[in-house]
Amino acid sequence: MSSYHRPPIETPVFRDAEGRVIEYGNRWEGSPPTDAYSVDTHPERFAPLHTVADALVAHLAETYDVRITESADVATDLLRQSTPVVRALRIEPNDPRCAAITLAYTDFPGIVMHAGLLHDFPFPVCGCDACDSTGEYEVDELERHVFAVVGGRYRESVHEGPAPWVGYSLEYPNGSTSGRSPAGEGLPAAQVEAARPILRVLSDGWAAWPRRAAVDS
Repeated sequence: MSSYHRPPIETPVFRDAEGRVIEYGNRWEGSPPTDAYSVDTHPERFAPLHTVADALVAHLAETYDVRITESADVATDLLRQSTPVVRALRIEPNDPRCAAITLAYTDFPGIVMHAGLLHDFPFPVCGCDACDSTGEYEVDELERHVFAVVGGRYRESVHEGPAPWVGYSLEYPNGSTSGRSPAGEGLPAAQVEAARPILRVLSDGWAAWPRRAAVDS
């Protein structure tokens, strides 16, 4: 069985228009300037996301009992597509109790990860100068999300009521995250309806991915 190792990542020096080094992740002591919200000075700092996504796919294919489909068609798994997708792969465990993952490589560059039935996770969420995210931080987040799903630490839910909403939770070794949104906010109604009975059965969350059976040499 393979053990995942992050591939080497180059961290180039980025400079502003005056030639000064930009310290992404540590640019603003207080609130960022208003005009920084509409600028993406060096989106190429997120290019390592593509390299790491490749390594994750290779690791998942070697380690877990999955089937992988690479096709432009699987990008339709994404609930929202606002950035052109240049490559897309769906990684599906052969156990239906496990959440599938689709990785869409965007030309920003970035990765949008669709997990399970009703949730997309973009990396970066926003690459503008004001958000001041780094490539390394986004890579960390992508890996954390992927391995939370693979490890069976991912739960989705649809909550009924006058204002129904969908939610998710992810658990990591050093913390957790969760979110919720109105069921009708950008989600196809048919997709939500189809997810209801599946997630009702999976009330304790998606199962951990089974590992690939060892092959005697």
